Amino acid sequence: MSIAYELEGRTQQKQRTRDALVAAARALVAEGRTPKVEDAAEAAGISRTTAYRYFPNRRVLLFAAHPDSTAESLLPADAPDDPGERLDIVVRSFTRTTLKTEAQSRTMLRLSLQADRDEREPLPLRQGRAIRWIEEALAPLQPRFSAAEVKRLAIAIRSATGIEALVWLTDIAGLSRRDAVALMQWSARAMYAHAVAEHDGPPLSQRG
Repeated sequence: MSIAYELEGRTQQKQRTRDALVAAARALVAEGRTPKVEDAAEAAGISRTTAYRYFPNRRVLLFAAHPDSTAESLLPADAPDDPGERLDIVVRSFTRTTLKTEAQSRTMLRLSLQADRDEREPLPLRQGRAIRWIEEALAPLQPRFSAAEVKRLAIAIRSATGIEALVWLTDIAGLSRRDAVALMQWSARAMYAHAVAEHDGPPLSQRG
């Protein structure tokens, strides 16, 4: 695996080489391309053999080149226990990152929509990272909520956040980026509040 290779020997030099490959891949993505490992190697002036030691395939390269793709969690070490507070933290972090990396994320979105099936597969937008981050935030809802219910809520919240929502809110709805981010955060809180109220409310047979 590339990580083990990078941890052996001249680690600082290897980190610089890896950083150069990632920077090259990001630049190519910004041009609207879906670079292969050899494309990044050529752009960075690094041999293909060396490049493949760091990134064995295009999927690994694109994952590394995507902003914050290596983050396993958006929660701090001292995250609160309340799922609503945890969700606010994750959604705020996610929407800030979306805004900060908007140009690159728009390119990734376009590539994921235009590419054929084989090209779409490795793209980070297809990996469900944000859904996992949201599920982690909502984890304290269990066992009150089933795993399937938490997953459903996480998917609903993800559908109203991220680059796809930002594009629609700014390009179609005409909101400013500041207002778009605020609305995404509001939508996440509203969905959470509705799901909790619906789950904890009286049975449907008793509702008016």
